[in-house]
Amino acid sequence: MKLATLRNGHKDGRLVVVSRDLQRAVAADGIAPSMLDAIERWSDTAPRLAALYEALNAGIAADAFHFDTTAAAAPLPRAPQWCDGSAFLNHGRLMEKAFNIDPIPDSDKVPLMYQGGSDDLLGPRDDLPLPDEAHGIDFEGEFGVIVDEVPMGCPASAALGRVLLLVQINDVSLRAFGPREMRTGFGFFQAKPSSSFAPVAVTPDEIGDAWKDARVHLDLTVEFNGRWFGDPNGREMNFGFDQLIAHAATTRRLSAGTIIGSGTVSNAGGAKGSACIAERRAIELIEKGASATPFMRFGDRVRMEARWNDRPVFGAIDQRIVKAPRAAA
Repeated sequence: MKLATLRNGHKDGRLVVVSRDLQRAVAADGIAPSMLDAIERWSDTAPRLAALYEALNAGIAADAFHFDTTAAAAPLPRAPQWCDGSAFLNHGRLMEKAFNIDPIPDSDKVPLMYQGGSDDLLGPRDDLPLPDEAHGIDFEGEFGVIVDEVPMGCPASAALGRVLLLVQINDVSLRAFGPREMRTGFGFFQAKPSSSFAPVAVTPDEIGDAWKDARVHLDLTVEFNGRWFGDPNGREMNFGFDQLIAHAATTRRLSAGTIIGSGTVSNAGGAKGSACIAERRAIELIEKGASATPFMRFGDRVRMEARWNDRPVFGAIDQRIVKAPRAAA
């Protein structure tokens, strides 16, 4: 099943069911007004949404219309919680080697995770307004899951059953703020502006055997200003989403609609490129003694897409960096 949110003037948008080929959609008004409402009542709404999905794919859904990704918001324009992991140890090890950073103790046993801002999640074609190019603007291609309610202390063995939907994310980073914020021990804040999402959230069965071992076994193809930047595969997560969910729920309950991110998709060996500029710069520094790839400037574009059986899964993120308007005095 594939679901999306269209803008309608309300903060939570309008829930629609999207066809498997992402070409057609139908409103789910009689089932749930918004994605968050559907998730919070999943046992009731999921079977009805699935029936509507089958009708749409069969060409018999009444009032179906063309699915326009430019009208799409993030699947959850605002979520109860957004927790982002760093589950690809290859990414962290490259950073440590490039910048002579001491390894984080037990990072291969305990997942790294920070809590991002979930009140203003951006859609796939939204411009990314940011205040200053000097902040080191970077993209980060990720996969993520949206979960049902998760009780405190939920073990990894039970966490996988809490996954409702899969999503694709651009976790935007401002690298100039990162070093100081990490040194404080309080984690990221100014370094993490609003994250962006591909238009469609999908149930795990939509990617068949590519959903395996609590990981998304798909290439995430990233283009920077129209040129290939990387297509790393999600299979190399050192911690599966079951482990990330259990980690997040160790000392708290997770509300239905909580989003858990994988962190930057990263593969060992270098042949698959990178899903963020910082990683490419680290590789350049290791191999050539200096970083050559610049961070993003106003007007630059990034595009991200994952495909399964040569069919787009989530739709593409395709965004431009723009200068944020000056705030009123």
